[in-house]
Amino acid sequence: MSRAPRGPLYAKMAGIFTLCAVGGPALMYYVTPDPDTLFSRFSPELQKQNLENRDRRKAEYEDFRSKMIEYSKSDKPIWVAAAEAQDKARLEIQERALREDKARKEAKRGMREEMERGG
Repeated sequence: MSRAPRGPLYAKMAGIFTLCAVGGPALMYYVTPDPDTLFSRFSPELQKQNLENRDRRKAEYEDFRSKMIEYSKSDKPIWVAAAEAQDKARLEIQERALREDKARKEAKRGMREEMERGG
């Protein structure tokens, strides 16, 4: 029982691998439009809206990036550190809302007392 030579099989596999490894990214490069070309195809309203929101999006990205860098410095996984930061921010918002509500009630009470004294 003799075996068929495996050289042609390996050559065919190497050719298919090369075609996929080089041809796939080349096809994506060819098919994907240039960002400037894509922007020029937008309607004038979308171009205007995109330009107006560019600074906001850039600031949000920088904020996100700085938070991820801060979270990565922790010993904990990033998602745990992010969840803890969200919990802390939520508590701060609740505390601020309680303080504002208390100040609002105090101001109302002060106005009511003033009305009673003046009336």
